[in-house]
Amino acid sequence: MTRVFSTTSLAALLMATAAAAGDAPAKVDILDTYADIAEAKYDDSLRAARKLQAAVAALVEQPSAQNLTAARQAWVAARVPYQQTEVYRFGNPIVDDWEGKVNAWPLDEGLIDYVDAAYGGATDENELAVLNVIASPSFELSGQPVDATEITPELLSETLHEADGIEANVATGYHAIEFLLWGQDLNGHGEGAGNRPWTDYAQDESCTGGNCDRRAQYLVAATDLLVSDLEWMAAQWQDDGAARAALTDDADSGISAILTGMGSLSYGEQAGERMRLGLMLNDPEEEHDCFSDNTHNSHFYDGLGIQNVYLGRYVRIDGTPVSGPSLSDLVAASDPALDTEMKTKLANTMYALGQIKTAAEAGFAYDQMLERGNVGGETLIMGGVEGLIDQTKTIERIVSVLGLGNVAFEGSDSLDNPDAVFH
Repeated sequence: MTRVFSTTSLAALLMATAAAAGDAPAKVDILDTYADIAEAKYDDSLRAARKLQAAVAALVEQPSAQNLTAARQAWVAARVPYQQTEVYRFGNPIVDDWEGKVNAWPLDEGLIDYVDAAYGGATDENELAVLNVIASPSFELSGQPVDATEITPELLSETLHEADGIEANVATGYHAIEFLLWGQDLNGHGEGAGNRPWTDYAQDESCTGGNCDRRAQYLVAATDLLVSDLEWMAAQWQDDGAARAALTDDADSGISAILTGMGSLSYGEQAGERMRLGLMLNDPEEEHDCFSDNTHNSHFYDGLGIQNVYLGRYVRIDGTPVSGPSLSDLVAASDPALDTEMKTKLANTMYALGQIKTAAEAGFAYDQMLERGNVGGETLIMGGVEGLIDQTKTIERIVSVLGLGNVAFEGSDSLDNPDAVFH
């Protein structure tokens, strides 16, 4: 579902006049900043994933409660730069075509490993919902035998991921790794995240859950694959990368791509699918990071990614700033009041998302906020939803003022057609 916004020729004329007067930065310079920030963000994501890879190697080599905790901490840290890249989706096809490999959710975790009996079994929608490949060195897929004696990155990416064309068969990426580190969160709306024991990786008689050697194989393969996928995407934003070239091929299309990413992530994806939908269903399984209870951070850093793209500023994980001519500068040259409005609304949204983050870090987890009748939780989540919707309205106005033609934003039934959610 998309929402399409048109512009006017008068707006385009005003923009051209401002640019001719020298008040506006060149669009190509804005695109260079945007691409430089993308390169930095994906490189940071890669660096953090390599630290996760090292922590996973330590856990597999010497299973212990301490090493499991370290691997979990590395996973949470790896999400910080990655979530800030999500604003590059929607407007950049090369990112959209790739993103499902690394951040697809929700997933039918029974495809990967053992699950609680209450999880259920195979369904008409997904016969592989409880395949448990970790316990299955061979199985059938679409009527053909599959040799899974060794769990490799190729098995995960080429055979299992979205097997049978079913999106819930997520076998790769951050959330598959998250499940392998935390296990299912069986607490419902109660306190606590997943609590997988470190002995699920023990290589002796203390092994729990069975198949500890294969579970370790899966975790290593999934983490190695995440690293290689991020290596590929980081390269696409370098000076000779395909994503940078596609972005800068046409200046107006490039600016439209920035706004498409901002508007689609703000509205349909984050406000709708990731926040409002879960609140409507009161379903903790609709958390973005549902095994680790890290959803508050994912929402916060998604919002921050939108803000830093508009402002043309990003601070790398080592503290190095990346900045340059920005979309904010372009808007200010044409309509200073509109630029101030956009910056104010972005700040308001970040405050609301920060309130969710602060509450969660104080012990009020996001899945607790989703519980029906929890007024405090609903207030916090809806504060974020309303901020994201409100800033999208200003993004619509920016599209119009810049005179860029039609720009389509992702929608969500939870916002556009709420009755459909319950059908």
